[in-house]
Amino acid sequence: MSAPEVTSARRAPALRLLTAAALRLWYLLALPAALILLWWWAGAVSGMYYLSSPDVIAATFAEVWFGERFLVDALPSVARLLGGFALAAVLGVALGVGLGLSPRLRALTEPVLEFLRAIPPPVLVPLLMLLAGVSTGMKLLVIVSGCIWPILLNTIEGVRAVDPVLADTCRCYGIGRRRRLTTLILRSASPQIMAGLRQALSIAIILMVISEMFASSSGLGFTIVQFQRSFAIPEMWTGIVLLGLIGFLLSVLFQLVEKRVLAWYNGVRAATRGE
Repeated sequence: MSAPEVTSARRAPALRLLTAAALRLWYLLALPAALILLWWWAGAVSGMYYLSSPDVIAATFAEVWFGERFLVDALPSVARLLGGFALAAVLGVALGVGLGLSPRLRALTEPVLEFLRAIPPPVLVPLLMLLAGVSTGMKLLVIVSGCIWPILLNTIEGVRAVDPVLADTCRCYGIGRRRRLTTLILRSASPQIMAGLRQALSIAIILMVISEMFASSSGLGFTIVQFQRSFAIPEMWTGIVLLGLIGFLLSVLFQLVEKRVLAWYNGVRAATRGE
């Protein structure tokens, strides 16, 4: 093989990687770009005051959120969101493991859990305001009241689905309860637990905004409502865009964590498919 042919053979894999990366970038950016252009066109054609164009929103975004307001409103909202989500995760997984391992306890508590799960969390905001006051604790309780259910129910189902043969094998080999809990039960239930956590994360964002809209003097929900009431429409849109960006970033971070936690599970699935 001549020198030019060797050089071409070495460049071929690099070109394929670059082509694949370019196609992936195109897939990621094509739809958002098309939606922004559609938004731009709709705003220009309709001439509606309440439909601000993307360029106006982008310019206003820098004025509103690149400064003190981000520290006063956005960061506390994210902190409350993450705090409520973490508390719901701990409670949901702990209660879910206990109920999943105990059929009698699950049968005893199932009617009450089904009743509480049917209550929409936003309806609890006035009650929680009376019980906990207008405070950070109230906002955390609102987030927990909605986030705990997908985590709890998915954990119960994940624990119930643990292979009984593996459980009997652990007992035969004298593996203790704590070791069996960490190495078998939680590990086997982790795919469904992560699915519940993924659902709870989107619910946490919604309830964080709702809790701040009802009773608060700061936060993203409060700020968006204040902009709307004062007819600061571009500013209102910037708050909505910021919420979308926060949700997107949290989703990406969760996917990275999920990929790391479920690396063993993804490896088993890939081996089963023969990849």
